[in-house]
Amino acid sequence: MEEFRGYLTVEIRLKESSVDTYMYEVMELATHCKNNNLNPKKLNVEELITFLLFRRNVAISARTLAKCHTAIKSYYNFLIIEGVRKDNPMDKIDTPRFKKHFPQVLSVEEVDCILDSIDITSDIGIRDRALYELIYSCGLRVSEAVDLNINSLFLSEGIILIKGKGDKERLVPLGDIVLYWLNEYMKGSRRQLISNNSDSDSLFLNSRGCRLTRKGMWKNFKTLCSKSGVEGKLHTLRHSFATHLLVGGADLRSVQELLGHSDIGTTQIYTHISSSELQNAFTKYHPEAK
Repeated sequence: MEEFRGYLTVEIRLKESSVDTYMYEVMELATHCKNNNLNPKKLNVEELITFLLFRRNVAISARTLAKCHTAIKSYYNFLIIEGVRKDNPMDKIDTPRFKKHFPQVLSVEEVDCILDSIDITSDIGIRDRALYELIYSCGLRVSEAVDLNINSLFLSEGIILIKGKGDKERLVPLGDIVLYWLNEYMKGSRRQLISNNSDSDSLFLNSRGCRLTRKGMWKNFKTLCSKSGVEGKLHTLRHSFATHLLVGGADLRSVQELLGHSDIGTTQIYTHISSSELQNAFTKYHPEAK
C-alpha cells in the first residue's frame, strides 16, 4: 500500500488530505475483500459494485461515495501501471451522482463577529486573528493556509504567494486590515511561539513552535464560532470571500484568479447565490480589500 501512497503523492500529486482519503477508501476495499475471501487485485465489475453498495449502505453521502469511486479507480490505474492488471474494472461503473449544494456564506457582520471574538491579548490570539483574517481576505483554501511559509509573505509589497492545487502558484494582494494583523503577528507573537524545535520556515506556528495543522485550524475556528454564536465552518470564509466580491461588483474572471480556480465553471457556482439575500449585508466590495 505504501507504493500506492507514493503513486498518489508523486505521480498524481495529490494533497496530503486527498491522499489520506484515497488510502482510507482502498483500505476499506481491502477489509471488505478479507472478510469475503476475495483478492482486491483481481476483483471484477460485479464484485466491485457489491463493495460500492456496501459502502452506500453504511450511510455515507453520495459525495463520499463518489470519492470512493475515484479512489478505487485510481488504485486500479496504479495496478495497471505496475503490470498487475491489464484493465480497470471501474471504467465500467458510472461515478455516483450527487446533488450540488450551494456553498454556505456568512454575511460581513457574521465574519466580523467571529473575528472580533478572538482574544488578541495572547500570542495565540494574535496568530489566530492574522490567520483567519488572511483566509477571509484572500480566499485561501485551508490546505493553502497550512502550507504557507514565511518566504511566501511580502509585507512591504502587500502581496502573498499562494501555492494551490497541483502546485499552481498565484499572487494575491493583501488589504490594510490583514496587513496590520500579519505585521503584529510577525514582529511579536510569532517570535514568542518560536522554540528550539521550531519549524522556522512555517508561517503559522502552534504553541509548541511547530507548523499549525489543518486539524488545529479547524478546531480553533469551531471554538470561535461557538463563542460568537455564529454557525459556520472554516471553509465558509473562502466562500464568503468570493461571494462578497461578486455581489460587490467584482468580475467573475478576477475572482477566479484570486481563488486559484483552473475552471471558471467552478467559480460560477457563487453567482447562483441570490444577491437579494445578501445585498443588505454589504454595499460595496470586500471590506478588507480597501
